[in-house]
Amino acid sequence: MQYYAYQLQTDMLQPVRAAALVGQQWFGGIAKARPHAASTPLLRRMAAGFEMVGRTRLTHTRPAFGITEIVVGGELVPVEESVETATPFASLVRFRRESDVELPRVLILAPLSGHFATLLRSTVRTMLQDHEVYITDWHNVRDVPVADGPFGFEDYTDHVIRFLEHLGPGAHLFAVCQPCVSALAATALLAEAGSAATPRSLTLMAGPIDTREAPTSVDDLASTYPIEWFRDNLISRVPWQFAGAGRRVYPGFAQVTAFVSMNPRNHLEAHWRMFENLADGKTADADWAKAFYDEYFAVLDLAAEFYLDTVEQVFQQHTLPRGVMTHRGHRIDTAAIHDTALLTIEGERDDICAPGQTAVAHRLTPSIPDALRARHLQPGAGHYGVFSGHRWETEVYPLLRATILANDHDRRGETSGA
Repeated sequence: MQYYAYQLQTDMLQPVRAAALVGQQWFGGIAKARPHAASTPLLRRMAAGFEMVGRTRLTHTRPAFGITEIVVGGELVPVEESVETATPFASLVRFRRESDVELPRVLILAPLSGHFATLLRSTVRTMLQDHEVYITDWHNVRDVPVADGPFGFEDYTDHVIRFLEHLGPGAHLFAVCQPCVSALAATALLAEAGSAATPRSLTLMAGPIDTREAPTSVDDLASTYPIEWFRDNLISRVPWQFAGAGRRVYPGFAQVTAFVSMNPRNHLEAHWRMFENLADGKTADADWAKAFYDEYFAVLDLAAEFYLDTVEQVFQQHTLPRGVMTHRGHRIDTAAIHDTALLTIEGERDDICAPGQTAVAHRLTPSIPDALRARHLQPGAGHYGVFSGHRWETEVYPLLRATILANDHDRRGETSGA
């Protein structure tokens, strides 16, 4: 009933948002016909109010990546985006820029935690300076028919393996946040099988490898209640009007509400500043905030199987760090990883995946030589600051780039030409 109540409320508020849009159009007409009248403080605040009311919604469709060109060496270079392969639950999206040399191929694992992969847009843009980039573009399961079957934690790991095999030998794997666990598991499975698709380097960024290390409020919540509580209170069925009608999901609106509730004052202040900037005509500042929240409030639903598996295995039972995680009945042996370079990156002020939780991966991979491993703690960075923003671009990315470049060779140690 939770999902139906949310959808009913959304539908009921639609006329209000439509009226606000009419108000914006009315103000736009005044601004065009009588610029001096439209510049009065009262009308500017009215227009800002109309826009803020119109923005009181979540969206459920993936925004565009919109990366058509980047700057390399002071010149604009075109970028081509394409879908390499797809399943009902995800697409493997490829970004390729023009280059005179063969660039290292990197698979970015986007989190499946309520937001679309476009949340990593700036991460992709930065990586494109020196790499050919692929990313997991997870689909909103409310649009995936029940007939396409369930999607659990093992299915996520299967997708990682499938996409690495599609890229072929010589690729690098880069996981951000929640998929770090599957990234480590998939790398171990490929290494144990002697697969040529085993990544040359594995970068784990701000991920919950072992949440027993410095647990956060997120970890405390996940471990406070039994898994039955999550199943009975947080799982809903998709309403009839969507393609995935009847599918059991953890709704994206519930996840983003949980994120906002962690820092409600910050979000309220950000929206008040947005209103003030709109009213004062500071469009550049307002546009930045609007772009952020357009992305932040674009949400996708998680398959119930995946959500419950993740809560139980990662946050409650800690199966991977305890050495008891299995995949399709086979125990995952992280000690099987031996010639994949490992880089862990954490943010000093991360309140979602606290420092120490990701670096545990080094203890779990004793067969990797010290020369192939590195650990970085980014001073001053919160969770999002390690993969977006100034610190990411100027301090974190150079370390990641150096790790990939140093290990972009084949198993015989010959340079690949990157």
